[in-house]
Amino acid sequence: MKVLLLNGSPHTNGNTALALAELEKTFAACGVEAELIQVGSKPLRGCLACDYCYEHDRCVMDDLVNETAPKFLAADGLVVASPVYYASANATLIAFLDRLFYSTEFIDKRMKVGASVAVCRRGGASATFDELNKYFTIAGMPVAASQYWNSVHGLEPGDAAQDAEGLQTMRTLARNMSFLMKSIALGKEAFGLPEKEKRVSTHFIR
Repeated sequence: MKVLLLNGSPHTNGNTALALAELEKTFAACGVEAELIQVGSKPLRGCLACDYCYEHDRCVMDDLVNETAPKFLAADGLVVASPVYYASANATLIAFLDRLFYSTEFIDKRMKVGASVAVCRRGGASATFDELNKYFTIAGMPVAASQYWNSVHGLEPGDAAQDAEGLQTMRTLARNMSFLMKSIALGKEAFGLPEKEKRVSTHFIR
């Protein structure tokens, strides 16, 4: 089992990293390999809507998005963590996720398990949590749950270490996600993936 951990914070050693470290430690105890990918500090821009990826199975901008795509293909799960800015995720992370999900139509994402984590000073965590979960649910990815919404609180670097409930939520999330990934792997062996229909894409005119 392998899971990717995306750090959407510009700070590599801030509270978002602390929350991810708690997840990584618990994944290791569950026998799941975790790879951390630093996103928030990279000079990434948004999608150009050029559709280059539809013909070439890669983004026209050759950066961290294309580096991550084969890792996403091989992974059983994906955790996306972000600090909260104006009740929303870091814009760099959103640009990355837009391009990663859109440029990887060649990856069958169904039954890869997703989870999001929001780290904030005080408010906006649930809005950010909802925002990030939408990437999973549009791609057929089951979303792992914890004992509470996946949020950790802290302002100064290291403050999150004092959020006992938040860190417990991270540990519970990692255990639940590990169980779900392993269960899905067994289900795929026994039953395969659900039937996939040819996509019907409509708009409001026709």
